[in-house]
Amino acid sequence: MKKIVLLCAAGMSTSILVNKMRESAKAEGFDVEINAYPIANAQNDCQDADAVLLGPQVRFQEKSIKQMLPDKPVESIDMQSYGLMDGTKVLAQAKRMMGE
Repeated sequence: MKKIVLLCAAGMSTSILVNKMRESAKAEGFDVEINAYPIANAQNDCQDADAVLLGPQVRFQEKSIKQMLPDKPVESIDMQSYGLMDGTKVLAQAKRMMGE
C-alpha cells in the first residue's frame, strides 16, 4: 500500500482535499493511505510517505522540506487544483510522483 502525505499550515483545509483524493482512489481501485498534517510535523509524519504534497499556502517551504526529506518525492499542489479541491487531479500528481 502506498502512502501520500499532504502538508499545509494547520492540517485543516487540506483534509477536505484528502477526502476527495480518497474518493478518487477508491473509484480507481488504487490501494493508498492519504493523510494531511501540519507542516510543522513534517519530520515525523512523512517518514514512511511515498509522496509528499504541499498545499499552496506552504509552497514557499518546498526547498526546506526537500532538504529535510531527501529520499522522498516532494512537490507543491498547484493553486487551481487545490482551490477546486480536485482530488482526482491531485491524486494523479501523487501517482506520477510515485511512478504509478
